Amino acid sequence: MAKAKLDIELEITNKVIASLKAGVAPWQKSWRSIDGGLALRENGQPYQGFNQFILSMTGRSNPYWFTYNKAAELAGCEKDAKGKWIWDDNKGVRAGESGEYVSFWGKAKPKKSDPDAKPFMFMKWYKIFNADQIDGLPEKFFPKIEEVTPTVRDARAEAYIKNTGAAILWGGSQAYYSPAKDVCCVPVVEDFIDYVAYAGTMLHELVHWTGHETRLDRDLKNSFGTTAYSQEELCAEMGAAYLCGHLGLEAEPREDHVAYIQHWIEKLSTDRTALRKACSAAQKAVTYLDGLQVTKLEQAA
Repeated sequence: MAKAKLDIELEITNKVIASLKAGVAPWQKSWRSIDGGLALRENGQPYQGFNQFILSMTGRSNPYWFTYNKAAELAGCEKDAKGKWIWDDNKGVRAGESGEYVSFWGKAKPKKSDPDAKPFMFMKWYKIFNADQIDGLPEKFFPKIEEVTPTVRDARAEAYIKNTGAAILWGGSQAYYSPAKDVCCVPVVEDFIDYVAYAGTMLHELVHWTGHETRLDRDLKNSFGTTAYSQEELCAEMGAAYLCGHLGLEAEPREDHVAYIQHWIEKLSTDRTALRKACSAAQKAVTYLDGLQVTKLEQAA
């Protein structure tokens, strides 16, 4: 029997709370992985929002994930007369492997209702398995980790930041976004321990920048350091981690996230949906920033 939706969500939230109590922000990875660590479907498309966050906590270095049926298909398993996959010792998901729950959102019409009834959104959970848990997959699903030089400026990240068109003021000793002036203030790149630290900070502030009333209009009026403000900070941290993965950079922990840990623990302990909401907000911010890249390319064409 499948777990109830809230049971799974609560279980995930409790894992995050336990990690935060240990002083670790679970969206910041301490292991090396492919292309910065984005979790991918078998077609190479990255998972979105909450699902990307869930899979980022697994510690898997291989980016590819599969449903049981897709794993069996791609591994070359055979079907019986009823169309069900035949389990094979050398193909498909290995016996005893445990999958990870991810969510799916869809639309459905109410049953036995009038024809004018509006469709409603529903969410269901299903299990997927990492490529490292599956035998017989094609070699392309086992890419090698490439060495990176974190001190070198990354042209792709530089272009991404520039293409947003955000007002950026370099200098000083603090990184922050000012909603009143609508400007991102960040120390010069030479003041960071390496380029990855600089890029991660810059992307963090750009996620805040998307929340301005002229863009995604998130609530940026809460006082710095409060539990309410920590929700926005959570959004920015998750968004920056996703963008680092998208750009092939290994995200590094921000020193100031320690100041928010207790606030995050308090927020997650009283609202089991807070994590999903933060992931959703972060995904919208990333989508907005990605859209600016497309616009820039169209203008240049």
